[in-house]
Amino acid sequence: MVSRGELFRECQAALEQAGIDDARFDTLCIFQDCLGDRNPLFSPLEAVPLDAEAAICSMTERRIGGEPLQYILGQWEFYGYPFKVGAGVLIPRPDTETLVDSVIRLCRENGITSPKIADLCAGSGCIAVTLKKELPLAEVSAVELSQEALPYLRQNVAMNEAAVTVIEGDVLAETTAARLSGLDIVVSNPPYLTAEEMADLQTEVAREPEMALVGGDDGLGFYRTLTPLWRRSLRSGGYICYEFGMGQHDMIGNILAENGFENIKFTRDLGGIVRAVTAQRSEENNG
Repeated sequence: MVSRGELFRECQAALEQAGIDDARFDTLCIFQDCLGDRNPLFSPLEAVPLDAEAAICSMTERRIGGEPLQYILGQWEFYGYPFKVGAGVLIPRPDTETLVDSVIRLCRENGITSPKIADLCAGSGCIAVTLKKELPLAEVSAVELSQEALPYLRQNVAMNEAAVTVIEGDVLAETTAARLSGLDIVVSNPPYLTAEEMADLQTEVAREPEMALVGGDDGLGFYRTLTPLWRRSLRSGGYICYEFGMGQHDMIGNILAENGFENIKFTRDLGGIVRAVTAQRSEENNG
């Protein structure tokens, strides 16, 4: 049997040769998963059982083929919570933690202890579940249309023991928006990639569901529809909170202002990119 250290070097070299970024990190994650050991290299001379070796080699080959690491592992962490992921659901990303931070800060700064929240385009449920865990008194609904993503959403709600209501529906439809009213907060990480960006996707990102990525020619299609539609589901003085792509903040701000929102505040992610916005529905704008 091959040793841990030897097999690790072989797998890392294979990923590097395939042009995989962060080959060492990916190899480490695969070893941790297959060996059930958070520090698999602490015992580099320990022999790898044949079944574990086969699993490691299989996962490495899948990664070389361009499959996202998160899909291969079947689970990924977001905000410290575990989320099941796989083909058909968007992978939770650190950028989206910026949006969650914005919502939590909004609630705490404004003394909103039991907000009524709707998460639109919920996908894996990482936003909805995290908000429910971090704001235990919140009433959270997660709205998703994709038949591929819904099973992951329901599984993640159950796995994290989060009392989140799952709603199957099209967030762009008036009938869906009409099902929720008196909301304190609407939060969404909608599709926002432009046509140009879709044509130049990384191999791994191209494996993720297109309907969770495509935002129209300029990436702003969902924001133009969601903002006026879901404003009517907000209470007067309620908030809408969005994630968006790099360089889209000015246009997002204009869309919000044109639809009766004020107190528009942007937040940068850890990379310094303006990534999230919170905006308040004007108290006097009741249309």
